Amino acid sequence: MFILWLGWFGFNGGSQLAMGSAGAVADISRIFSNTNMAASSGAVAALILTQILYKKPDLTMVLNGALAGLVSITAEPLAPTLFGALWIGAVGGVIVVLTIPMLDKMKIDDVVGAIPVHGFAGVWGTIAVIFYGEAAIGTQLLGVIAIVGATFVLSLVLWFILKALLGIRVAEEDEINGLDMSELGMEAYPEFSKG
Repeated sequence: MFILWLGWFGFNGGSQLAMGSAGAVADISRIFSNTNMAASSGAVAALILTQILYKKPDLTMVLNGALAGLVSITAEPLAPTLFGALWIGAVGGVIVVLTIPMLDKMKIDDVVGAIPVHGFAGVWGTIAVIFYGEAAIGTQLLGVIAIVGATFVLSLVLWFILKALLGIRVAEEDEINGLDMSELGMEAYPEFSKG
């Protein structure tokens, strides 16, 4: 997660596409500040909300809250103020804490929280752009619908092809023993062994 956090500075900072003037360099520093603020506030919001909901902090939610903050600010990392980046990231952190259990209840298998982090927080970040620029809500929602629709259709086609050609399930014995044993011949997490 910290490698991703560090890499996001290059990702968002690189979205400036220029470093030839003092103004461009100042914009990059503002992007860095907003990126860090959003990640930090996403982590803190997730920490506070898990403490309230579960009476204890949940480290995986806190880490996913930081990632959700990063995703949330990525659609527009320059225009918001630091306070704006704070609330954009915090909302992303809250979204993760609320949607991961929702997917579990729907029996959608997302063990690392990728759908809440990149999907739901990404939609939030795309919509949040309307507060900091010329973007219209209709345009942003159209973009979200187009991306979700294209992703769904293309994924469905790809999984259908994979299922038809290769199969998408491993053998039941491999499932029980774990893919680390069947594919690598060793236990990835021996401290969790059944014995």
